[in-house]
Amino acid sequence: MRTTFRLSTFGLLLAASAMPAGAQLKPGERPTELQIQAGEAPATPIDESEKALRALQNSVATTNWTRTAAGDLLAFVERIGEEGLDPADYQPDRLRAALDGIDEEQLRIAATDTFLRVSSDLALGHARGDTRVDWHMVDTDLDGNQQYALMRQAVENDSVEDTLRSLLPTHPQYAELKSVLSNTTDAATRNKIRTNLDRWRWLPRDLGPRYVIVNVPAFTVALVENGQVVTRHKAVVGAVKTATPQLSAVATGVILNPWWEVPASIAPEVRGKKGYVKVDTGNGGVRYRQPPGPGNALGRMKVVMPNNYAIYLHDTPSKAHFSRTARALSHGCIRTQDPLTFIRLLLDNPEWDKEAIDKAVAAGKTVKAEAVTPTPVYIAYFTAAAEANSGKILTYSDVYARDSKVVAALTDRSEKTALASAD
Repeated sequence: MRTTFRLSTFGLLLAASAMPAGAQLKPGERPTELQIQAGEAPATPIDESEKALRALQNSVATTNWTRTAAGDLLAFVERIGEEGLDPADYQPDRLRAALDGIDEEQLRIAATDTFLRVSSDLALGHARGDTRVDWHMVDTDLDGNQQYALMRQAVENDSVEDTLRSLLPTHPQYAELKSVLSNTTDAATRNKIRTNLDRWRWLPRDLGPRYVIVNVPAFTVALVENGQVVTRHKAVVGAVKTATPQLSAVATGVILNPWWEVPASIAPEVRGKKGYVKVDTGNGGVRYRQPPGPGNALGRMKVVMPNNYAIYLHDTPSKAHFSRTARALSHGCIRTQDPLTFIRLLLDNPEWDKEAIDKAVAAGKTVKAEAVTPTPVYIAYFTAAAEANSGKILTYSDVYARDSKVVAALTDRSEKTALASAD
């Protein structure tokens, strides 16, 4: 059974009168059945204000589903397996019965509820809440108000299918994984693909014209521009006990010859060792810093990408680790091979060409190099990738054992059963 109770926005509207306005859910989180019964879920998953709620209710009331539009919606649901989703999750029998009947109100309710469920999962992903282990990227592609506007437009323009498809990820990997899914019957392979299709839906629909993407299970860092990989590098990621979280940030520059601020969690490991500077923090507290140099844990560079988890891309003095196949070895940050080539391309700044970077590094002084354009960084978790135009997939070790939770959510099975089926 799923660990979260899936309820559409329309269902939340129907239950709104019993729900306090102050209740809140995390982005992308669905209310549990107990929350709803206890009146602890918000009136809508996006906007809790009474004004917004009335606007959504009015929108529902004024969306008159035609039988043609509702039929197109049913046809889309019946083919939704192409996206790695289960048609049964969208109650096609209910919509089919409403289409076969004569009650226009029941048709409106069934079609509205189905559209909201489908559009939400296509834009934001099906697996929610605890199934997204250590996933901290917030996808703002679709909110409740946008859903109703899209629904009205789809019905009025007789464009239900096109409207729903417009919510899907634009990244080529999504289409390529779908192609492989349509050509395989092996259950374990299908579940692997379905899991990673859903993870693409967890990300923003469009990652932008230029971005960095880190795939933790593949141990790689890539800079992508206009859909093409400009440079790809091996990476060392967090060990299982200090797993790298999935997050997004914006790279604005690079620190050359950085100091390393030793995290409090590992401060005991460096206490009393040479090469560290002890700093009094007041009230008897101390912290430790490691100055720039050959042995500095950050190596010769650290990418400036502020985030709440103190996760960065950086160099390392431990170059031998890049020769390993499995590279889950760090305390969480992303150690990047051939870092000076990577940052030169990342900065894309004529003032920081190879010669300028090499000179600054050789000088040994800490200096910040600014990027011409801030670049989004996505630290993601994909255990499968499709080979372009080959019909084959590459699979990577599920290094943090996260696939089974997603498979369970997608297949309505327990995590234990889902894990067994994947073996």
